[in-house]
Amino acid sequence: MGNRKVKFGVVVYPGTNCDRDTYHVIKEVAEEEAQYLWYKDTDLKGSQVVILPGGFSYGDYLRSGAIARFSPIMKAIREFAENGGLVLGICNGFQILLEAGLLPGAMLRNRGLRFICRFVDLTVENDETPFTLLYKRGEKLRIPIAHIDGNYFATPEVMAELEKRKGIIFRYVNNPNGSLHDTAGIINSRGNVLGLMPHPERASEALVGSTDGLRMFLSAAKFVRES
Repeated sequence: MGNRKVKFGVVVYPGTNCDRDTYHVIKEVAEEEAQYLWYKDTDLKGSQVVILPGGFSYGDYLRSGAIARFSPIMKAIREFAENGGLVLGICNGFQILLEAGLLPGAMLRNRGLRFICRFVDLTVENDETPFTLLYKRGEKLRIPIAHIDGNYFATPEVMAELEKRKGIIFRYVNNPNGSLHDTAGIINSRGNVLGLMPHPERASEALVGSTDGLRMFLSAAKFVRES
């Protein structure tokens, strides 16, 4: 039982383009179970961890993630999260979680108004979450970003609350987009919904230049197995 595989659900919206990369890392690299969840699905098909991957859901019309928040599957994701289920939003997935109110704050256009696609350095600020169990606080990670709306913004009250409860999980070493407090990823107050702009699935194999992202998926699987 201790080695049983954890079932990850990878959500696919019209315009999602990181679903296959994420599925590949879960199934072939992390060696866990993976299944696709279509945006019109109304249940999560037994998924134990739900991932909203990167891309351009609905073409980023209106705002990034603004239309995807109304998709049928979001009701099931919201209920899953409210019951303590692990939810990970990556890039556009993070934007969707913000628009849906599952995480606080909003995304603005990058400082400089340009799309940024490159590796960046992050620091791990909290190693006591389900997604960071296999990291160490203060550890530096090399993970790529690819976004134009990645400038995290929130009210002073929200930022103070995030800081107080160690809700900023990852920070940029050299802030590439203007995010407040160098924020690269945040978690909800319950500690089961994480959103980050960097792409851990693109940093999970040595062949692509870094394996620093792999432990995020392995941490979630470890948490579920041991819960």
